[in-house]
Amino acid sequence: MKDTKNDEIMPLLQEQKKPLVPRTEDEMVKLLSRLKKIEGQVRGLQKMVEDERYCIDILVQISAVNAALKKVGMQVLKRHTTHCVADAIKKDDSEETIDELMKTIELFMKI
Repeated sequence: MKDTKNDEIMPLLQEQKKPLVPRTEDEMVKLLSRLKKIEGQVRGLQKMVEDERYCIDILVQISAVNAALKKVGMQVLKRHTTHCVADAIKKDDSEETIDELMKTIELFMKI
């Protein structure tokens, strides 16, 4: 079954736009640090599977990874809204910007 909503959203996201307001060095360091921690959690999950650990233990770790990804996603979404979206609205590009934001939120909610 084809997901038509993703078909609408993905072209917008694949345009490789850069943030209208570039991330600060501090923001970049914090974001990358969180993502590296998540990467470590995923590697730990791989090891748990290789070691044939108990299914519930693996599921608990999967839940932790999902929660960590959602938290990072919310931080990125918040920054996007408070910087990029706000800046675009000030420049009177509100309709397209809000449409893009809503589609992005819709996609993010699927996580």
